[in-house]
Amino acid sequence: MMYDGWMWGNGWGWGGWVLMCVVMVLVWAAVITSIVLAIRYLVGSGGASGGSPRYVPPRPEDVLAGRFAHGEIDEDEYRLRITLLHEHR
Repeated sequence: MMYDGWMWGNGWGWGGWVLMCVVMVLVWAAVITSIVLAIRYLVGSGGASGGSPRYVPPRPEDVLAGRFAHGEIDEDEYRLRITLLHEHR
């Protein structure tokens, strides 16, 4: 039986097979790591601590400014309420 050399790596022998196995393990480790990192990036890790981001309620001044910007209150009422907010702090 005659071998044309493709199966044994053209003279690399068992060293070629070992090297090929090591490279394949490294390739699959890189693929799996890339998939895990991509999923974590797309889903979002929730900050550096890994927890979910905390909800921070809007400040009263911001709510009042938003109402004024949307035309729900006029300038006089805005100024009155902002003054009241600052007096009661």
